[in-house]
Amino acid sequence: MKTQYYTATSINGYLADEDNSLDWLFQFGEIESMEDDYPRFIKQVGAIAMGSTTYEWIIEHENLLEEPEKWPYETPTWVFSSRELSVVKRADIRFVQGDVAPVHAEMAEAAGDKNVWLVGGGDLAGQFHDQGLLDEIILSVAPVMLDSGAQLFPREITSSPLKLIDVQQHSDVFAVLTYEVPLQENLKSDG
Repeated sequence: MKTQYYTATSINGYLADEDNSLDWLFQFGEIESMEDDYPRFIKQVGAIAMGSTTYEWIIEHENLLEEPEKWPYETPTWVFSSRELSVVKRADIRFVQGDVAPVHAEMAEAAGDKNVWLVGGGDLAGQFHDQGLLDEIILSVAPVMLDSGAQLFPREITSSPLKLIDVQQHSDVFAVLTYEVPLQENLKSDG
């Protein structure tokens, strides 16, 4: 079982623009050579985590309060938020807050031999990293630059650099980079 942060990003490290829009990403449409990537990835996922901004974006983008049957995941989903959020009917959503470590333990148990997917945002993925619970970062890098917005990963990682384990090119548009996250030195002695 791995905990993976799998997302798309601009070259300069933004997940969404300052208006929380992904239009910069959607302009590329479907890339034929990437059609099987997401279905292959999601088959290996047994639990999902996301922050409240990501959850609210999905609800709005898919109109899920009026059309709950369009909830995109059959997998149990944990939404981290300190606020009360709208509930998508009939979706397996668990609202949580606080330290990610005990929630990760629940997620790992629910996932069984499958992986945990951190959908976003960047700060939530950073919290998992801070606890030594992030194993991989998989980035679909789009050929655009944004001048502000939601950061990919608002953390400094320098003393235990990521290890590049796979690179794929799709058309003349996307590079998919997979990084292994080494166990942090300060956490090695704890576990």
